[in-house]
Amino acid sequence: MDETTPTVFVVDDDASVRCALARLIRSIGMQVETFASGREFLGCQVPDGPACLVLDLRLSGENGLVLQDALRTSERRLPIVFLTGHGTVPICVQALKAGAVDFLLKPVDEQDLLEAISRAIAVDRCTQDNRRKRAALAWRAKMLTPREREVMALVVTGLLNKQIADALGTCEKTIKVHRAHVMQKMQAMSVAELVRMADAVGIGDAYASQLQPLYAAG
Repeated sequence: MDETTPTVFVVDDDASVRCALARLIRSIGMQVETFASGREFLGCQVPDGPACLVLDLRLSGENGLVLQDALRTSERRLPIVFLTGHGTVPICVQALKAGAVDFLLKPVDEQDLLEAISRAIAVDRCTQDNRRKRAALAWRAKMLTPREREVMALVVTGLLNKQIADALGTCEKTIKVHRAHVMQKMQAMSVAELVRMADAVGIGDAYASQLQPLYAAG
């Protein structure tokens, strides 16, 4: 499977609907995999590339909302476009509040469905991009020495080099060196950017709070 081409997973217990949807989606150059049940879909491997799920609300012996809830805890949470012939306003609201990209009624307008799928794919691209950025940040943070992590945790609280030196029991010159290493390793162009990075990787509050009495007294 080409992981650069978007993949649309279709779950519907009606074989004719699966066939029609697959034909429509392939007509715009996307890959399609179809399944007759949620259980069957849960057994498949989701590609690393952009993907989404077109999900029937009422499946034989199953409920699409239950499958949506099960996918919320999965490692790869696919954006969902619900497609149903039995929708109600409360069910629609429930699905959208749980994160569905759209909720469409059968018989569906082909253009409306394709636009909903495009939005879902865009959502997944953004989610995947953010995941890769977080992974890259986590890797950079692992490259920091224990002392550099301590310095970073205090820098992002807004402390001056002298205050950090006092809190860590060292000299200001040493802190300047550590601070420069932190900025270089994290590839941060400013303290504001470093603050956002620290928040993303969980560096800052816990350690800084332990030292609060030390530099607050000064």
